[in-house]
Amino acid sequence: MLRKLLLLPLLLAATLTAWAHAYHASIMDVRYNAQKQQLEIALKVFTDDFETALSAGRSASIDLDQSPKPLVTQLTTDLLRKSVVFGTKPGEALPLQLLGMQKENDAHWLYCTVKLAKPVTSVNLRHSLLLSAFPDQMNIVNLEASGKKQSVLFREGEQEQKITW
Repeated sequence: MLRKLLLLPLLLAATLTAWAHAYHASIMDVRYNAQKQQLEIALKVFTDDFETALSAGRSASIDLDQSPKPLVTQLTTDLLRKSVVFGTKPGEALPLQLLGMQKENDAHWLYCTVKLAKPVTSVNLRHSLLLSAFPDQMNIVNLEASGKKQSVLFREGEQEQKITW
């Protein structure tokens, strides 16, 4: 009987672990810095989901903590530039610069900037990060510009939106 009582918490913990990551989402905080004419971006992604996307089509899996840093940086930059595209007009793709990343529990924060040629009051954003790996992926964008805050949801079928402030 005691053995069964000790087994119950282990089974419960295993079940909760399996349920802990039952959804796919990212959160992006974007701040429009009018003085520097740039967008300042902090993007939070689940580590395992991001590693899955970085590993797609590669012979070896990518581990954000173990793989060579230059390789991780290059793959991350390439993936972000392909799936997170800012522009001031439709079809434009402004260069996104990866500044770095930071681990936080089961997620990573990715820090980027996008330089703008002139002051703007809106941006076009195509945000399809992780959608090819996870069709149920939801990408939430919180934007702060000119004293206003707003949130926009990007998901399958809704990858491109214009955000105005």
